[in-house]
Amino acid sequence: MNLRARRLKSLHRQVVRLERRLQRLQAASDRLSNYRLTVFFGGFALGAGASFLVSETVGGVVLALAAVTFFALARLHRQVEKKRERHRIWLDLKRNQLARMNLDWANIPAPAEAPANPDHPFEVDLDITGPKSLHQLVDLALSRDGSLLLQRWLLEPEPELRTCVQRQAVVKELAPLARFRDKLLLAFHLVSKDALEGKELLHLITRSHPARGLRRVLLISAVLAAANLALFVAHQLGVLPPYWVATLTLYGILYFWHNRYTKPLLHESVFITEELKKFRALSRFLEPYPYGRTPRLRELCAPFWQPETQPSRHLRAVTALSTAVGLRMNPMVQLLLNAAVPWDFLCAHALHAFKARLAQRLPVWLEVLSELEAFVSLANFAYLNPDYAFPELAGEEAGFVFHAEALGHPLLPADRKVCNDFAFEKLGEIALITGSNMSGKSTFLKTLGVNLCLAFAGSAVNARALRTSLFRLFTCIQIHDSVTEGFSFFYAEVKRLKALLTALEQEHVLPLFCLIDEIFKGTNNRERYLGGRAYIEALAGKHGVGVVSTHDLDLTRLSETIPHLTNYHFKEHVENGKMVFDFKLRPGPCPTTNALKIMQMEGLPVRTD
Repeated sequence: MNLRARRLKSLHRQVVRLERRLQRLQAASDRLSNYRLTVFFGGFALGAGASFLVSETVGGVVLALAAVTFFALARLHRQVEKKRERHRIWLDLKRNQLARMNLDWANIPAPAEAPANPDHPFEVDLDITGPKSLHQLVDLALSRDGSLLLQRWLLEPEPELRTCVQRQAVVKELAPLARFRDKLLLAFHLVSKDALEGKELLHLITRSHPARGLRRVLLISAVLAAANLALFVAHQLGVLPPYWVATLTLYGILYFWHNRYTKPLLHESVFITEELKKFRALSRFLEPYPYGRTPRLRELCAPFWQPETQPSRHLRAVTALSTAVGLRMNPMVQLLLNAAVPWDFLCAHALHAFKARLAQRLPVWLEVLSELEAFVSLANFAYLNPDYAFPELAGEEAGFVFHAEALGHPLLPADRKVCNDFAFEKLGEIALITGSNMSGKSTFLKTLGVNLCLAFAGSAVNARALRTSLFRLFTCIQIHDSVTEGFSFFYAEVKRLKALLTALEQEHVLPLFCLIDEIFKGTNNRERYLGGRAYIEALAGKHGVGVVSTHDLDLTRLSETIPHLTNYHFKEHVENGKMVFDFKLRPGPCPTTNALKIMQMEGLPVRTD
């Protein structure tokens, strides 16, 4: 049993144990609920009976004992419910891990995403974003910002060596820390099921309001409130006429006239306190965490553990503010509070001061948290795939290199995945891949691209070993026509190939790694051959490398005239009347085709003359 299988089996055992514990906790909760009902009604009945049959004193003692027992059971019930909730969340986390290992997409949460950019060099072609994508498989982020940061890392068009190496070092350090990741996720999900909206929170915290006007109104309203109280007491003592009616009227006019200062702030406060509640759950876990054996994690999380920047020191007012604003949510309570003191103005002023203090710290905390979430996602991906390798990234001084051993596609199930070795020997080389329909050409192109995305993001890759230079990646794989823009399939393909060629011809320190599937498949055989030949000649020998797939076997003869071109192929055979593919990459042009075989096996008329 390999390491991945053992890890999968271990997760299964954890899920079974948690399910059993959850069943026991549920049974205990049900029993305690029944006990509470029995004590409540039984105690009341016994107390009433004892009062009637014996004495009121005995009845009172029975009721007191029943009340004590009831509240003791209620406290125990709350503890069991909290424990049950923790186990439920823990079970969900483990089931989520199993879903990621088994590619059970229905049980892998969809990540926060920006709309896909059709003009991106490779986003759509390589299934980096969207449903059943690499992003969905990897993403564990708790905030929208963390999820989108991970997405940007996976979509990096121009990777930088130092950044890639630094990211990989952090991911390597975090990969074995499964308990750290689980507890971080647990701490968050205990307080919220919804993602942290850091960008919106930061916008509200940093948005300014007319502080000077608010302070002036608060001062005047405080003086009027004091005058109201003094004049009211004086009137009640018979010292003065009811002058307090006039000051209270002025106070009310001031309140309603200047409500524009308080309304926006107090409206924001609900969202701010809810989002900070989520953030505090994470900071409470990160602040006391022992970072001794994880120097890179310690450096990353410095704003959370360093005394002068710890969030807990700056967020103490959140609870008080939340309570103060919450009191005014009841209209009657709001009226009474504001009649006595300028409650809304006080809350608004306190919230404004709190925002001013937080505006300097929050951007740093949220930035660090987003990075941590992206690192945690990549580390978890490496942990769930222990047979994946961390790539060796070569700088300019090492010269050109691309050498992969047992390269596979991470979005394919393990039992259906076939891995291949592949290498480029020199810059400017073009690999031309031929093969039958369904033989694996498109999947192999995507395999190359997806693993480069993972490598440049700092992740482990689906390979036994990968040593590679840094590249700009550009693909032409999934071309679609556009009814709204009037583009035919062929014209859309031509525009994409033109953009690829333009990128190749740019002066850039990074070479281009291009992937082209079924070149010029939108036109006839003759023009496909002529266009394909000219395009491959334009690619070969330039500042880049490329893999081009085609059904046109005539293009394989270009290796006789283009020294930078190397032929590869996938093949198949017929077994018991069915097409069988082994998806293994082989050198040389494809010796077979299967279109007529497939048509014949499906009962279509076929002529070979």
